Amino acid sequence: MKDWIYGFFMAWGMFLAVPCPLKIWNEKARGKMICCLPLVGFVVGGIWVLAAYAGRFLPRSVAGLLIAAAPWLTTGFLHLDGFMDVCDAVLSRRDLPQRQEILKDSHCGAFAVISMVLLALSQWSVAMAGESVPLLPLLAVPVVSRACAALAVLTLRPLDSSQYSAMQRGGGPVWFAAVCLALSAVLPLLLAGSFAPAMTAVGCALAVWYGYRQLDGMSGDVSGFALTVGELWGVLTLAVWR
Repeated sequence: MKDWIYGFFMAWGMFLAVPCPLKIWNEKARGKMICCLPLVGFVVGGIWVLAAYAGRFLPRSVAGLLIAAAPWLTTGFLHLDGFMDVCDAVLSRRDLPQRQEILKDSHCGAFAVISMVLLALSQWSVAMAGESVPLLPLLAVPVVSRACAALAVLTLRPLDSSQYSAMQRGGGPVWFAAVCLALSAVLPLLLAGSFAPAMTAVGCALAVWYGYRQLDGMSGDVSGFALTVGELWGVLTLAVWR
């Protein structure tokens, strides 16, 4: 039980820009840290819900900006870095070794910048599209995206350069992440009639498949890319389908 507590606060400290109430680190709990990503998603979702609720009292354009930016600000733009790195590597259309080298390059290329501009415009446009965003499904969207990311990291073969290459896979953490995914995708459908969390899972799965196939392995960057794409799918579903 103590390892799970360590894992949660380690995940909070690593994946959120919100100040962590308990700064601890235990190397033995690293595997738990990844599978606690869905729990961290509840923190992101809670802040996202507050932003969406506050947006109901603001001009439409300002509300759209607040809703679009809230999950990125909450994570300190962490996952956008992975999104941009993957876009830079894949859109270069080079051979596999060069794509993998570009993925590791700390410099920001033109493809990354163009993709980030399109992503920001898309997220803002989607946030503007709905009159009022349903709050319960919005709460679940980042939980689903992080459950998918955790499952991908814990089950798929990692890139040699990935920080997760030495991590143990399978077992309890995978089952925990899978249960979190199932609950957070199904409950909003049953309670609010919303397909948004389920569509988030679909978007994440497709993005993981694409990134894994293009780069021949899983990494934190591919995880961030999939998480970002999946959340866009989720809010798009909220805007046009609920």
